[in-house]
Order: sequence, then C-alpha cells, then structure tokens
Amino acid sequence: MNYLEEYKKWCESDEFDEATKQELLAIKDDEAEIEDRFYKELEFGTAGLRGVIGAGTNRMNKYTVGKATQGLANYIVEKGVQDKGVAISYDSRKMSKEFSLQTALILCANGIKAYLFENLRPVPELSFAVRELGCTAGVMITASHNPPKYNGYKVYWDDGAQIVPPVDKDIMAKVQGIESFKEIKEISEEEAKQKGLLTIIGTEMDDKYLNVLKNSILNPEVVRKNGKDLKIVYTPLHGTGNTVVERLLKEIGFENVYIVPEQKDPDGNFPTVDYPNPEDTKAFKLALELAQKVDADVVLATDPDADRLGIFAKDVNTGKYETYTGNMSALLIAEYRISQMKEKGILPNDGMLIKTIVSSNLADAIAKEYNLELIEVLTGFKNIGKVMKTAEETGKGTYVFGFEESYGCLIGDYARDKDGIAAVMALCEAAAYYREQGITLWDQMQNIYKKYGYYKETQVSIVKEGSQGAEEIKKMMTDMRNTPVEKIGESKVLTFKDIDRDIMKNMVTGEETSTGLPKSNVLYYELENDNWCCVRPSGTEPKIKFYMGVKGTSNEDADQKLEELKNAMIALNK
Repeated sequence: MNYLEEYKKWCESDEFDEATKQELLAIKDDEAEIEDRFYKELEFGTAGLRGVIGAGTNRMNKYTVGKATQGLANYIVEKGVQDKGVAISYDSRKMSKEFSLQTALILCANGIKAYLFENLRPVPELSFAVRELGCTAGVMITASHNPPKYNGYKVYWDDGAQIVPPVDKDIMAKVQGIESFKEIKEISEEEAKQKGLLTIIGTEMDDKYLNVLKNSILNPEVVRKNGKDLKIVYTPLHGTGNTVVERLLKEIGFENVYIVPEQKDPDGNFPTVDYPNPEDTKAFKLALELAQKVDADVVLATDPDADRLGIFAKDVNTGKYETYTGNMSALLIAEYRISQMKEKGILPNDGMLIKTIVSSNLADAIAKEYNLELIEVLTGFKNIGKVMKTAEETGKGTYVFGFEESYGCLIGDYARDKDGIAAVMALCEAAAYYREQGITLWDQMQNIYKKYGYYKETQVSIVKEGSQGAEEIKKMMTDMRNTPVEKIGESKVLTFKDIDRDIMKNMVTGEETSTGLPKSNVLYYELENDNWCCVRPSGTEPKIKFYMGVKGTSNEDADQKLEELKNAMIALNK
C-alpha cells in the first residue's frame, strides 16, 4: 500500500476516530505533508520509537502507540513472563501522560501487570524501577531532548536497559504482524485496578532510588562540610529532573541550590527555550543570568527525561562561566570517582570503563592510568547496558563507569541507562571535593588536560527531512563507504572501519580484519596523532552526524586542530 492509499484508509476506515480523520482531511491538498506522514511506519532506532506528534503512520499518536504496545504485549505473553509486569513512566511532553496510561491499560488488557508512575519521573528512575520490581520490561514515554513537536516510546527489558538485538527485532516483528488497529485490546482503568493488574507507584520508589544514589557518594563528609558554601544553579528545562534533584541535593548537604524559576515546572511547550537540550548553550540563557545574580560556582541543566546533563562552571580567574561538552563533564566525573576509589582501596581489579565509539579518547588514557579495561561499543547507551548485563551474568568484569559523548553517563550498576540525576549529584560532589583542595571544577578540567593531553571533540549534524532526505543520507553514506580516503585534512588515515560490512582495513598495509562490533551503519576513520572521525545517520532524527576528535599540546593547539579537521571532514561531503 502506497502512502496515498494509506492516507485514504485513515480518512475513511472505522478503525480511526473522528478527530483523527478531521486532522487528516485538513491536509488533503498538501501532498508533501501527506507523504511525510505516511511514507513509512515509525521504527525502533537507537532510542526506540520517536516522531512528531500527529495523525499518520509516521507520527506519534494513540494508534501507533497502541500498535507498539500490543506488539510488545504479544511478545511478553508469548514468552510467558506477563506476571513479572512492566514499569511505565513518562516525561513532560505533550501527550506523555495520555500515552503512558494508554500503554498501561493495553498491557493490562493482555493480562500483563503494569506499574505506572503516579506522575512524571526521570528515565533513570524508570530503569532502576524495572530492576527493583523485577519487571520483564519497562516503557518510558519521552522524546528526550527533541523539539516540542516530538514524543517517543522507549522500551526497556528485564535488565533495565533499552532493548537490543534480538529482542528489539522480535518485538518489532510482533508490531509489524498486527494487521489492524482493531487487534489492540482494551480495558478500563477501573477494571484493571479491580483485577489487580494496574498498580500506581511513586514516592516509595523515589526513596529507594535516591537512597541508592546517596549511598554511592564517595566523600559524604566533604560534601557536608563544603555544601553550605557551594552555590549551585539548576534547571530541569521544564522536564522531569526537579521531581527529585532539589530534594537529593539538599538531603546530602548542599544548602545553596537555586532552581531557575521560569523553568522549574513541567511544560511540554518548553516556552523559554527553542530546543530543550543541555547540549545547546542557548538553553542555559536563564540559568546563566541567575548564576551571575547569585554568583554561582556551577550551573547545571538536565533534558526533559533527565538522562543528560549539561554544565557550565565558573573560571574564577576570568569571572566567566565556561561550558563543558558531554565528554568533558563525564570524564571529569570519571577522573574524580575513579581516583577516589583507588585512593580508598575500593577500585576493583577487574574494573571496566565503557564508552561509545564516538566518545573521547581521553577515556582510553584514564582507563590506562588506573589499569581499567577500556571497552568500546556502538552508539547508544543500550550497548553499554549490554556489556553490563554480560558482566553480571558471567561474573567477569566489574562496572566502574560508562558514558557517551551525548551528555550522558552512569556512575553505578543500579540502573542500565544514563542518569542525569546521579550525574548532577556526582558533579556537585566533585565540586565540593575540589573546593576543599582550593580549586574549581574549571581548574580541575585544566589539570586533567595537563595530565593526559588536550583531547577535544566536536560534532556536525546535517538535517535531511522527509523521504527525499532519507534517500540523500543513504547516498551520502554509500558514497563515503565506497570512496577510499587516505588523508583527511593534514592527517593520514591509519585505519578505516566499515562497521556495517564488519571490515577494518589497515590503510598502511592494506590488511583487512573484523571490527569486532555488531553490524551498524557507521564509518570510522582512525587518524594519526590520536585523531579520529566517524560518520553515522541518526537513529532518532532526520540527520547524518559527523563526529571528530583530536589531541593537542594546549587548549589553543587542540582547538585549531579540531577546527581544521572539522572543515576537512565537511569538505569530503560536498
């Protein structure tokens, strides 16, 4: 069925309600819009189902959410694990609350227990709850840091991590096997509760989650001593973060926590930001204004589902607030926690530091310094979770720290997704510790560079929307895949990895070996002098992404090398 036939079906079939039909009839003369809504079905990418809210197969709506949930239910029932239940949470986005209740009731209609959070909660608490409750799965209704018009549907499995092969493929097959929306089962909320299938959860889970975080603090006495002086500005960017952050920081001893008032309350319109993403420095405008007013030491922001953390820290030498990339903030936390674990004699002999393929090589240097095994995985925190699960099952390897460049890390094995709440806590603990040493977080970042080298990274994204954009991205990947590159800018290519074809080619000797990674549409260029580039299509947005990193002898040297490499990489694709 082509997109026009699918559009006609949605306009006429009794499977769809009148509001949906009216929304679609309003675009009857806009074929480009019709095509974009119906040229494909939403698919599970690196972070599950995600799309623009609206009517259509390529949109987030009650029908696509219902179909995804019924497919998930069919899989759970087939596996015979429905009694273990599914935990469900949601963020502040439009339709999140409605989609979460709908998800819970469809599961209950299939005889599956549902544990639904009473109100919005962060992604990491959902991951924790799956493990704490012994659930077979979890669902988080969120589009993470995407613009306001998006929502999404993340599926977690029994280990608390987002689904990975073969489970994701098996669930998708069940979803695709649903031929009619009439197959989606229904039950009322009242009946679900009467049958003992729907349980509302909330504050008790908050207590358990926060207690685990508090118990992971390495220097509680230092936090209590310096917490009364350190000034912290925090914004949840209208999302879930402040359901727990303010309480957590105050309970561990930070007395001067300033929440940005205009962004404190959840709001799916995100009225004070164009893009609720802590990777975007513009999202910090109000937080930085408040920081100047109260003379804050550190400025923190989490995205709507609170799995990502962005930071600014004050440089007392200049009075400026300096921004950190996701690599910088994660590795500042890693260096602090790992060095303190070593000092206290609690760093495991078989410790693992896990990063994704597009994350900083500074992680490799830190792992070497502390004799940790450095493990590299494909993009997506679910792949870090997969390594954690294997270690848990085999007893080989102890998780110490994991992160990805996209502003996410996890400080312990209590969950299986990146945790912006724990990152806030760990960053503030580090700030208190270094304050005790007479230095700031920005001073410490410079100390890390002096110790290991000036590693800098950046990313460039090219947006290509719609079916035509998808084809253009596909062609760009094909052209790069089939064009041998011996040099990028001034740097020789030492190794080229085509991970989709599982080929790693030594560009000096011509020898080809396996990448050792699962198949994925990723191209990686290892360059001389510890420089690198990587290209991949986004799994959640209509973008092709170019990542790159360098190692310099100073901040200025690294910045110059990075700018040159970025320009050279862009030039390759013109």
